[in-house]
Amino acid sequence: MSSTLVLSTENNAPVRLVTQRPPAVFHPSIWGDHFLAYASDDMEVDINKEPNHQQLKEKVRKELVEAKGERSQQLDLIDAIQRLGVAYHFETDIELRLHHIYETYGDKKDEDLYTMSLRFRLLRQQGYPVSCDVFNKLMDKEGKFKESLIGDVRGLLSLHEATHLRVHGEDILDEALEFTTTHLKSALPNLTDNPIEAQVAHALIENQPIHKGLTRLESRHFISCYEQDDSHNKVLLDFAKLDFNLLQKLHQRELSEFTRWWKELDVARNFAFARDRVVELYFWILGVYYEPQYFPAIRILTKVICLISIIDDMYDASNATIEELVLFDDAIHRWESSALDQLRPDYMKLLYQKLLDTYNWIDDEMAKQGLSYRVEYAKSAVKGLVRAYLTEAKWYHEGHIPSLEDHMPVGYVTSGLQPLSTVSFVGMGELATKEAFDWIFSNPLIVHASSAIGRLMNDVVGHEFEQERGHVASAVECYMKQYGATKEEAIDEIEKRVTNAWKDINSECLRPTAVPMPLLLRVLNLARTFHVVYKDGADSYTRSGTKFKEFVTSVLVDAVPI
Repeated sequence: MSSTLVLSTENNAPVRLVTQRPPAVFHPSIWGDHFLAYASDDMEVDINKEPNHQQLKEKVRKELVEAKGERSQQLDLIDAIQRLGVAYHFETDIELRLHHIYETYGDKKDEDLYTMSLRFRLLRQQGYPVSCDVFNKLMDKEGKFKESLIGDVRGLLSLHEATHLRVHGEDILDEALEFTTTHLKSALPNLTDNPIEAQVAHALIENQPIHKGLTRLESRHFISCYEQDDSHNKVLLDFAKLDFNLLQKLHQRELSEFTRWWKELDVARNFAFARDRVVELYFWILGVYYEPQYFPAIRILTKVICLISIIDDMYDASNATIEELVLFDDAIHRWESSALDQLRPDYMKLLYQKLLDTYNWIDDEMAKQGLSYRVEYAKSAVKGLVRAYLTEAKWYHEGHIPSLEDHMPVGYVTSGLQPLSTVSFVGMGELATKEAFDWIFSNPLIVHASSAIGRLMNDVVGHEFEQERGHVASAVECYMKQYGATKEEAIDEIEKRVTNAWKDINSECLRPTAVPMPLLLRVLNLARTFHVVYKDGADSYTRSGTKFKEFVTSVLVDAVPI
């Protein structure tokens, strides 16, 4: 296919000249066969059969159920359980406790900043539509946050974390975000040797608020923070460490199987244009769900995202002709083995056959449960994705830079959010009804907003690299051309849209919800993966030897010291 030479005009709008596009060159896998070693028999583990694990679990449950004392102590216990990554063991108990707290939400008149903010965040996270009016008491007569709050670093951090649950129209929380960010950054240099320093730096400097984090990654970070807190609950800490390590072993064994499956594809040789990232993709899916009860769903979604990643690179990064890509799109829509004959070159045949084989495997798994209808939704999702890839390929081939309004509907699809959300439901048992699949195919607001986050953040971080080698116009280019804007102005507008998308997601997660919260959580978690992978202007997936290597090491390689 052709590539792009981008020139600048007086109004900074790019002009595209079509020349020849060479295939992209991505660095090879940094993991190689590392995870194959985890398949040995001595790694057999069943969390539910570990005696010490069960004993500690029951002790924690007893403390949660019988929690007495100050409301702040109850909130602290729930918060610690969630942030340590073990809340999946106590979902019913946590819901009962938070429901009681919700019923008495407006009763407390003398709560401090920390407790008020923590209560708001925990209830919003649980889907309770609590009002932000409780924060009005923090304002002075001039409508500004009281100066007396500035010295309360713990309270400021709690409020800062709470602001990320805000929805549209909550101006006080917009102001609170700016207020807490300013004063926490000012306080940070003076927090040396203070246990809260790491949490403040994580939230601000590392741009990782709790609400936008991945459970496994954040629990690993918080374990070390919690351990340094002199008031930590030793039983809970011991349980969290043991649970993390046992679950890690299960994930390592799972990843060893995926590594073997991936090696059969011989991606480095058969798909030299593609990113060799099976480890990173498995980690990505652990951001969507990691709990043992969802392992069937993890297996399905991981295989599908691995193949989607190759297809994505085939349309974006290979030197396939537009005619060859059109035929591949046609084969996807036919979805039958006879379509293999029309595909050229051979790697397209191999990829298409692997896709058919994978979906046949999914169909076999679903047929055992009488749920074969789900596979049709999963097929339709991939068909729509590939058609959108083709649209972008044609735009590129024609040298066309669409308006932002034309770019975004296609870009939302190519973000992969809707197809991945759909496939994420397939292995989730009875919870995912036919009505749930119809809902996600209706492009609800939460899917639209999460897609926007994925597309816009990806476009910002990939803009420079992709335009250098030749790529369809990003949202950055589209905005620059349409409005005669600079790159900085375009990125500023995009960041505003990402902020608004998070508010949309938050509103969709408030009760009553369109579908059960465990399903909404998959869409929310996919948005969180985009934030983690693409934050701060870095494409950690494509260049996986930096931040992403640290992510994988902390979650899938290094055990927590006991």
